[in-house]
Amino acid sequence: MAGTVVSQWLKMPQAELDALFSAHDAGPIPDGEAKGTAIIAPGNGFSDEIAAIINFFAWQGKVFDAEHGFLRNHILPLGLKAIVAKVYKGESWLDGKECIVLDYSDTSLLASRVRDEIRLIEPGIYLGKVYWGKKRLIDFALEFGG
Repeated sequence: MAGTVVSQWLKMPQAELDALFSAHDAGPIPDGEAKGTAIIAPGNGFSDEIAAIINFFAWQGKVFDAEHGFLRNHILPLGLKAIVAKVYKGESWLDGKECIVLDYSDTSLLASRVRDEIRLIEPGIYLGKVYWGKKRLIDFALEFGG
C-alpha cells in the first residue's frame, strides 16, 4: 500500500506535491528506520527510474532517534549510517506552517547548507522538501514500518 502512495507522488507535478505538503500538519517526530525515495523532476515520466538509481547508489533512507532529536542518513550501497541532522519542529520555508525540520547546519560539514522539511501525509508516510541554503532542490518520501 505505502509503495503505491509513493509511486503516485513520483507521477505528480511539483505544484501538486507542494499542495499535498501544505494540506497536512507536521505530525509527530518519527522514530526508527524509514525507507527513502528521492522525488526528482516529478511528473516527467522518468521519476521512478531516477529514484531507483539514487536509492541503489546513494541514499536509502533515514534512521530517526526521536527521543534525542537527531537522525542519521542511510547512504551508499554498503548501508552506511552517516550524515547526522538535528530534528525539531519549526516553521516551513514553503508555507510558514509547522513542519518537522531536519537541520544539518551544526552537525555535518558536508551537508551544512542542507535543510529538509517533512510532514506526515498518511500513517507511516512522510513527504519531504530539500533545501540547499534557501533554494529548493528536490522532494522525497519516507516510509516507516515496512
